[in-house]
Amino acid sequence: MRDVAVIGVGCTEFGEHWSTSFRDLFVNAGALALEDAGISGEKIDALYVGNMSAGRFVEQEHIGALIADYAGLATKNVPSTRVEAACASGGLAFRQAVIAVASGMEDVVVAAGVEKMTDVGTGASVDMLASAADREWEGFAGATFPGLYAMIANDYMNRYPLTREQLAQVAVKNHENGAKNPIAQFRNRISVDTVLSSSLVADPLRLFDCSPITDGAAAVVVVPLERAHEFTDSPVRVLASAQASDTISLHDRRDISTLDATVAAGKRAFDLAGLSHKDIDLVEVHDCFTIAEICAIEDLGFCKKGEAGKLTAEGVTALGGKIPVNTSGGLKACGHPVGATGIKQICEVVTQLRGDAGARQVDAEIGMTHNVGGTGATVVVHILGV
Repeated sequence: MRDVAVIGVGCTEFGEHWSTSFRDLFVNAGALALEDAGISGEKIDALYVGNMSAGRFVEQEHIGALIADYAGLATKNVPSTRVEAACASGGLAFRQAVIAVASGMEDVVVAAGVEKMTDVGTGASVDMLASAADREWEGFAGATFPGLYAMIANDYMNRYPLTREQLAQVAVKNHENGAKNPIAQFRNRISVDTVLSSSLVADPLRLFDCSPITDGAAAVVVVPLERAHEFTDSPVRVLASAQASDTISLHDRRDISTLDATVAAGKRAFDLAGLSHKDIDLVEVHDCFTIAEICAIEDLGFCKKGEAGKLTAEGVTALGGKIPVNTSGGLKACGHPVGATGIKQICEVVTQLRGDAGARQVDAEIGMTHNVGGTGATVVVHILGV
């Protein structure tokens, strides 16, 4: 297996792109990544594109072929593969690209993610997202993702010392970070009162506990580490790539307040990289809801169960804290175009490790990403370093 490096990243602004098509979002992100890498499309050996549900959001399937075509690579017969793992589609696309390069099968690979969610109404979007749960045993019974994560939150808060105010601090912190991120969907700062006075969605989760519906795309370029300096003076190494699965439905889980797939993928990543938690300088976690960030911090092993709320309120996970979490603003403030989120996380960590993050820059040499599909049925964890 060869060592792998990221040599280029690109990300569109996240938000409501009424005048930009699904295909244009991807092409824009891909062009930014290639420009950043200093290479042309002729160098690309393969593409892996994370996308959850273009068939329902924009009524377009055969996404791999579509992307290759509109990226100008179809006539060069470049293989292009669509990767789907619900909200973990982007992280899994990156993992497939890393495997392709590490194995020696390909040399220059683009990993990307794209989703255009605002072309349908909110009700239709919520129903589409619910298909990432068990449609027969959860969706048909009326469960939505806010409802499922509310179950996690209620179980957690009944068992561990987490207050409603501490949970709100997750959203406050991520909006503070998003306000410093030029691609973020929401660049406004909020207060605990903002969260607590927002409309109730699924008790105890309120509107500002929930990530938004978003359009956006992101892309990265990966190559063998031994070739990275042919393209850039600032490659970022992929130190570990790990994936784990769990039951798709909550009711079959051993413990709904602990995402066992996160625990397993995190442990595998640390083992592969030969690192411990004290070596990680920042983490991008999958905060689709505020309770998801609380669980992620603990399940990845950065603190004991029941401690994440207190640490968040104390500023430990803020930009100047001991372990900054979601410097991008996370899914909560940066936005959550589900197929693109995992790639955006890679873009953020690479940007931080290069020292190019501007007002949200932290002192970092090693970063981690954590991307979740559904309520934790698929989890992908990566560790990158310089």
